[in-house]
Amino acid sequence: MIESAISWLLGVLAVPQVGLTSVFLISLVSATLLPLGSEPAVFAVVKVNGALFWPVIGVATVGNTLGGMINYWMGYCAKRTFARERETRWFGWLQRFGARTMLLAWLPAIGDPLCALAGWLKLPFWACVVYMAIGKFLRYVTMTAILLHVPDGFWHEIAVWMSLGVDLP
Repeated sequence: MIESAISWLLGVLAVPQVGLTSVFLISLVSATLLPLGSEPAVFAVVKVNGALFWPVIGVATVGNTLGGMINYWMGYCAKRTFARERETRWFGWLQRFGARTMLLAWLPAIGDPLCALAGWLKLPFWACVVYMAIGKFLRYVTMTAILLHVPDGFWHEIAVWMSLGVDLP
């Protein structure tokens, strides 16, 4: 369902299915609280054109960091709107470690809400952005580099398995 929504959006915006613009948009959207992963798009573009490794990593990092900034501001605004200076003990560790916790913004399932919590707790915005960008950059470099070392035959088998619904041996 999410994939068809992204395809529709790219079609409406007249953006190619594979390219830097689509990597940016997918990375941005996937960093918000919406359930979408950007690694497959990053890997696909790099796999198609290895010369774009660093530009794709850069564009994905910027898009994903901007998405984290959106989450931060959503948390900040939610705090101003719904809560008046009442903090919970549950987020004490986040306050204790401060903006450095944004190095974990890349983690699946907890990274995006973590950015919103940073805004909620009014952690220093630019310090959070820097740590978010570092963590997300390292994730993209690591994941893409690892995936590029997987033999092409493996990806072909996965594609066959997914399209036919056949069990892999």
